[in-house]
Amino acid sequence: MTGRVLESDRETVLADTGTRTLHVGRDRPIRISAGHRLMHHDGKCSRPHGHNYEVSVRIVGELTEEGWVVDKGEVTDVIDAWDHRFLLEAGDPLVEAFAEAGDDDAVVVLDHPPTAEVMSLVLERKLLARLPETVEDVAVQVTETTELCAGGY
Repeated sequence: MTGRVLESDRETVLADTGTRTLHVGRDRPIRISAGHRLMHHDGKCSRPHGHNYEVSVRIVGELTEEGWVVDKGEVTDVIDAWDHRFLLEAGDPLVEAFAEAGDDDAVVVLDHPPTAEVMSLVLERKLLARLPETVEDVAVQVTETTELCAGGY
């Protein structure tokens, strides 16, 4: 009976798995719509504009008692927090303008320019901080356009 796991073997199977990899959005990326601008850029990207971003995540860790690396909902919650928001760099006057307009909850303020590269790094750090200690590595890929994709995997 190869391949069958008896209920009595459950603890052994989960304990002996080592690290496993979970992909969220690999073949069907998580899609979010967000605005941004690059304050210190001389081209078109210095103007407020938006993208339909595609985000995929690779997580490496040990299986939990629930039998997964992480709950997918924990991953999508972190990413969805940026959906229909405006991503701005700290110090951008638009941060204050949104607040004055009563839309400060529509802004995500980043310490660095809101490029796809920075977005992937910030999302990785947010996920690592939120996910259980059994997680060893998180890599996030952010696709901004069909020509531009950045991330750690």
